[in-house]
Amino acid sequence: MDTPADLPQHPTPRVALKYAKGGNAMRIVTYNIQFGRGKDGRVDLERIAAEVEGADLIAMQEVDRLWTRSGMVDQVAELVRLLPGYHWRYGPGIDLDLGEEPGGLDARRRQFGNLLLVRAPIVSSRNHLLPKIGFADQLSLQRSALEGVIACPSGPVRFYSVHLAHISSLERQRQAARIMEIHAEAANEGGAWSGGKDRPDWLADGPPPPMPGAAVLMGDFNMEPTTPEYEIIAGPATHKYGPAATLGGFADAWLAAGNDPAGGLTKPAETGDRRIDFVFVATPLAERIGAARIDDRAQGSDHQPLWVEIDL
Repeated sequence: MDTPADLPQHPTPRVALKYAKGGNAMRIVTYNIQFGRGKDGRVDLERIAAEVEGADLIAMQEVDRLWTRSGMVDQVAELVRLLPGYHWRYGPGIDLDLGEEPGGLDARRRQFGNLLLVRAPIVSSRNHLLPKIGFADQLSLQRSALEGVIACPSGPVRFYSVHLAHISSLERQRQAARIMEIHAEAANEGGAWSGGKDRPDWLADGPPPPMPGAAVLMGDFNMEPTTPEYEIIAGPATHKYGPAATLGGFADAWLAAGNDPAGGLTKPAETGDRRIDFVFVATPLAERIGAARIDDRAQGSDHQPLWVEIDL
């Protein structure tokens, strides 16, 4: 197994993640890339790719396809090109018609959403659209949670790239509640298809795909640890012990790694010194967290990447 000294090096020194005790350590990172527009105002996907180099699983949010602000680039295709060796799935929250284009009807779509890039196979995927409130004046976007069932060494795990609303706590509470419903229902619903003994034609290409109970939520939740929507996911706050994760809920990986609850800020000082990007792991997985850190040197977005190591 690699040692911390073997972690991919960036142009400037970065804090290396310590490795978990087991032998299936995965380096996962969540990054709201703001369609590649960095702190200097430039859209630069090469910079984004360099800032997630070495991850086993990458969850990105705010990935554009064919928007004027990002140069009419298919950012999904470009990121896949810049990050070879990854299986990938894209889940748009916004999917718009661009009119008839060369190549036929619906040859191109203007989209905005979440991306998963994984070195291990993505067994199956679903894109969940989340509840939305239509505001009269404020920008209101259709948000989504992209799910990928990943073939990890210890067994399949559901990973989600999540982006919640930026305006209203009420909207985020509804979205967080829907995510918890998706999590609770998943294992009982079964995989993308299940059963099949009465339909051998479905079994001809292999058994039904799994829908495991183990899950990891990654993304920009636009909430802070003191908000009601955070408690919906991570459990109610306690004065002495912090969030009281429930058996069927999630643990905050930043805290599970033993970090300072006041740390983990993913929005820099000029945007409020806030912790709004999270990795949440299903409660039974909390003991598998090895380390978590913020890459505070990244310049590719108005967010900072959150790296977590987990033994899966």
